[in-house]
Amino acid sequence: MLSARSLLVRGMLVGAAAGVAAFLFAYLFGEGPINDAIAFEEANAAPLPAGEHEHELVSRTVQSTVGLATASIVYGVALGGVFGIAVALTVGRFGKVSARATAGLVALAGFVGVALVPFLKYPANPPATGNPDTLQQRTGLYFLMVVIGVAAVIGVAVAGRSLQPRLGAWNATTVAIVGAAVVVGAAIALLPAVNEVPGAFSPVLLWQFRLASLGTQAVTWATLGLLFGYLTERSLRTSTAVTTRPVAA
Repeated sequence: MLSARSLLVRGMLVGAAAGVAAFLFAYLFGEGPINDAIAFEEANAAPLPAGEHEHELVSRTVQSTVGLATASIVYGVALGGVFGIAVALTVGRFGKVSARATAGLVALAGFVGVALVPFLKYPANPPATGNPDTLQQRTGLYFLMVVIGVAAVIGVAVAGRSLQPRLGAWNATTVAIVGAAVVVGAAIALLPAVNEVPGAFSPVLLWQFRLASLGTQAVTWATLGLLFGYLTERSLRTSTAVTTRPVAA
């Protein structure tokens, strides 16, 4: 009753809702720090030669509203599709865990691997805090941490399941999580640090932006897990009721 196609479509629809929720959170809590960072950048930028003016291709108002909403929804739909496939591959593989609980666990694992682990080493920075010349290097390091985070989460699931017959569910999960934490900790210690924040930049503003960035990811993944799990469970209940309904003579 849980086809991969139906879960993929449901994931994309739920992803659109998650994108809307992420947009609202980012607009309410992230745009303020971004505007303050832009003001800092403009105040400390070198003056343009006489007669020259900087022209914006897209106004700041459009960027913070239509642009942000479009990017959030498109990202949510794509992420929701991947999430639906992940649930389809995971459901039923960990004993008597319901589809709703599976969706929640996959969302938690996705948040940890895709958002939290990279954040621990390379947290998001607002405008005026990065060197354009190192953008490619910083992007590569960030996505490397994403790969490490996702691999660590998958490793926990695989190792926990393989160790369960010998150690039991609780001990196997604990050992797998500790092993993943060691791998992630080693990556954080060995990968090069990136610290390009100007000394005059407000640490409070930096922290506010980083919290808003991580919070936006948390809202996205939480909406995916909770809404997807609810809709899937309701669909299963409806299918079961139709299947078991007695046929009139």
